[in-house]
Amino acid sequence: MKHAETPLLEVRNLKKHFHAREGMFGEAKTVRAVDGVSFSIKPRESFGLVGESGCGKSTLGRLVLALEKATEGDVFFEGKPVYGMAKPELRALRRQMQVIFQDPFSSLDPRMTVRQILEEPFEIHGAYPEPRERSKRLHYLLDVVGLAQAHLERFPHEFSGGQRQRVGIARALALNPKLIVADEPVSALDVSIQAQILNLLKDLQKEFHLTYLFISHDFSVVRHLCDRVAVMYLGRLVELTDSETLFNDPQHPYTEALLSAVPVPDPELERKRKRILLTGDLPSPLDPPSGCHFHPRCSYAVPSCKTKDPPFDEAKRRHWAACPVLPFKEKASAAALTAR
Repeated sequence: MKHAETPLLEVRNLKKHFHAREGMFGEAKTVRAVDGVSFSIKPRESFGLVGESGCGKSTLGRLVLALEKATEGDVFFEGKPVYGMAKPELRALRRQMQVIFQDPFSSLDPRMTVRQILEEPFEIHGAYPEPRERSKRLHYLLDVVGLAQAHLERFPHEFSGGQRQRVGIARALALNPKLIVADEPVSALDVSIQAQILNLLKDLQKEFHLTYLFISHDFSVVRHLCDRVAVMYLGRLVELTDSETLFNDPQHPYTEALLSAVPVPDPELERKRKRILLTGDLPSPLDPPSGCHFHPRCSYAVPSCKTKDPPFDEAKRRHWAACPVLPFKEKASAAALTAR
């Protein structure tokens, strides 16, 4: 798939810090939920953002949508700085940037029918004021997400999880957005339903010329949908490249370890695969390790990893990683054994 060169969305050195305290009388500390993240997304591209729970993925999604105010950095939509916009401009921007939430039940008002849920964006933005035009739009939205017209008068509790997520997708499409932030949109669904929703999202992208920022912890899901993938760890990007290259040639130990845990459908190949077990738990964002944040769990770590914060550099053409060790991992493994 070819994309235009001009980014639809650009994130520059984005940071979001929260102030927290350990215990009632503990020391006040700063949680760097998002810590200097930069990337861009081209029109009609699917951009995946993956990582363990607590790494800052959802916070980054909220920053992109301007639902949270950044501590530092900026977000540009079609070349315009989002955080510098006046309220009328930001209101107009909301039509172009929509979100699909993780839990389709809690994201839908249980007191509203599907008709009221889908009409709410029209009321807020003054879209489709003519009754005939609005009715036509509602029927079209239900049709493209695979729901029947009779569903308009039903309440969220009358639907299955997959159907509720289809309602959430229809609501996100209501105003013809250009960008959709999908925050773990299938993680709360059964596996069989996940496949249906992912295929629906792919079809809708073609029909509506959509751009996705797809947030997930599941590499299998991201591989199915995304053109490019960024891997996040403790508030920072550690790797970024196209999906095929990431799965075939990871350049960061964290990515390599996560990919080793993704099941392979071939039983014989699965038995021969080398599993990489991450030692220890995910460090607390209240007290991240010095140097490379990943070094306490890394089998390739050398002494310099404990003190030097690796830059996010282009390890190979169009392949960025925050680790100088992995390309030389045979040498690094020997060095790591003597260092530990």
